[in-house]
Amino acid sequence: MGSEPLQLLTSSRSLGKKTLASRLTNWGVVLLSLYVIAALISLLLSNLGVLSQVNNGLDNSIYAAPSFTHWCGTDRLGRDVCLRTFAGSGVALQVVFLAVTLAVVIGVPLGILSGYLGGILDRALILIMDTLYTIPVLLLSVVISFLLGRGIFNAAVAICVVYVPQYFRVVRNQTAQVKSELFVDAAVSMGAGPLWIIRKYLLKNVITSIPVLLTMNAADAVLVLGGLGFLGLGLPEAVPEWGNDLNLALSALPTGIWWTSLFPGFAMFGMVLSLSFVGEGLEVFVDKVNSSETA
Repeated sequence: MGSEPLQLLTSSRSLGKKTLASRLTNWGVVLLSLYVIAALISLLLSNLGVLSQVNNGLDNSIYAAPSFTHWCGTDRLGRDVCLRTFAGSGVALQVVFLAVTLAVVIGVPLGILSGYLGGILDRALILIMDTLYTIPVLLLSVVISFLLGRGIFNAAVAICVVYVPQYFRVVRNQTAQVKSELFVDAAVSMGAGPLWIIRKYLLKNVITSIPVLLTMNAADAVLVLGGLGFLGLGLPEAVPEWGNDLNLALSALPTGIWWTSLFPGFAMFGMVLSLSFVGEGLEVFVDKVNSSETA
């Protein structure tokens, strides 16, 4: 009798958390879809000649306030802020997608091999990954970006290196835990090889936490890319990028020219928020799947 109110309260809190997470996920998916649509439409219309190119500004007034001609105004070079903001969403999605994909492709196999094989390989990889993990995210990205130079792929690599240790540590710990299960020992005693065990048992057991970590890293990668662009180390100046545009807008902000910083900054904030919402929903979904499998 006494435990029933507590169980009802716990279940209602759990239901409320799932409902809130599902709503946040829906909003995150919608907002992220808007970024994708805006990037595709702006690219298509620019290629068709309906919209001017993002770097064209000679025919426009510099620092023109928002108007019907330029909805978001122009920057110090006369370039349309709206066009650069829309195009910057496509560039951000490209770099972030490439960065987290490379991090998953590198970190997951290394974590599985390290956790399953152990020995010298395990200790060496742990030492390398722990060393990389202790370095601040932006500092490590700045150093690598400085060494590689500007470019979409180079920026993706500079961001990717930051997140590889996270995937490695998560996957390595889960692999070491699953490896000690009885069904793995039974498979080994029946003559199963390491590749078969990794593909059959380990991979599907350790991959469940990857989507949540991926979306959280993607949200963080947007900020890292913006930081690199703000420092002038991310992408070439001809490529529209929010961090670089914010850097150019910084000197004009004290004079009352707010539009050159508001729209890129708001776009960056919205993308980070949408990816965070999607990650929150995925976390609740993964917890639900794991709890149902345990039950």
